[in-house]
Amino acid sequence: MLQRLLQIVIVLFGISFLSFLLIYLAPGDPVRAMFAVTGNIPSEEILADMREQMGLNRPFLVQYGNWLMNCLQGDFGTSYSQGKPVSQMLAVRVLPTLQLALLSLVMMLVMAVPAGVLSALHQNRFLDYFIRAATFFGISLPNFWAGLLLIYFVALKLGLLPVVSTGMGFQKMILPAFTLAFAMAGKYARQVRAAILEEMSQDYVYGALARGLSETVVLWRHVIPNAMLPLLTLLGLSLGSLLGGTAVVEVIFSYPALGSLAINAITSMDYPLIQGYVLWIALIYMIVNLAVDVSYSFLDPRLRKGV
Repeated sequence: MLQRLLQIVIVLFGISFLSFLLIYLAPGDPVRAMFAVTGNIPSEEILADMREQMGLNRPFLVQYGNWLMNCLQGDFGTSYSQGKPVSQMLAVRVLPTLQLALLSLVMMLVMAVPAGVLSALHQNRFLDYFIRAATFFGISLPNFWAGLLLIYFVALKLGLLPVVSTGMGFQKMILPAFTLAFAMAGKYARQVRAAILEEMSQDYVYGALARGLSETVVLWRHVIPNAMLPLLTLLGLSLGSLLGGTAVVEVIFSYPALGSLAINAITSMDYPLIQGYVLWIALIYMIVNLAVDVSYSFLDPRLRKGV
């Protein structure tokens, strides 16, 4: 465990350095962009003074060192575009992002697991072909197009749900969460189908059936639990991606989460906010992967025994 935590620290340092370097080498002037938001056109003297105050005219290593020392003290800087602490802006968006991510995963599992199990149990029959075709359609349909279709039919034509998801509330999360879940459900249904078929071909299944256990008991007590274990890694990656923000869907539905915040930061050249967002994504991915690895040892007795 200590080795994994040390790896996380080293990777975070590497990511912070590379992202800071790329931002430093990126074209454009954040000071000009900051004034452009207000509609002012300052003189070159004012621009030079602002760069001096913000430390943008210092050497790269000096800028990175100052920023890193502040980060170690919990200070990720101040947003150029909004003048607020970056840590505060990220913290405000964490709860909506977490709610959207968890609701998306729940919706996805509700759709994908039954579809994958039914497809495996009816292998190479009509229901299997139908589910596989539906999952192929779900995987192929881009998120932004699915979101626009949902807005048009569900929100505008039927009036069942609000178009804009600004603010809190369960109803305002349904459309963006379903948009994210629909694409993931196709991929996971195929993974569940493949995992179920693989487990059903194992020797322990034939042995259990030979001892007189019913197919239903074998399926629900042995096959499905064992088939779900390999999906934990995929679930961890999906959760990390969702917590990092799903910018396109958030922009379409005006959902106030991390993805839309990152888009605004990029368009306004808000370097401290971009840097804080990158570190947030990296940290989330590594923590989720660590949690998945640890959970394997609790869910699979063979790993605890070193088999």
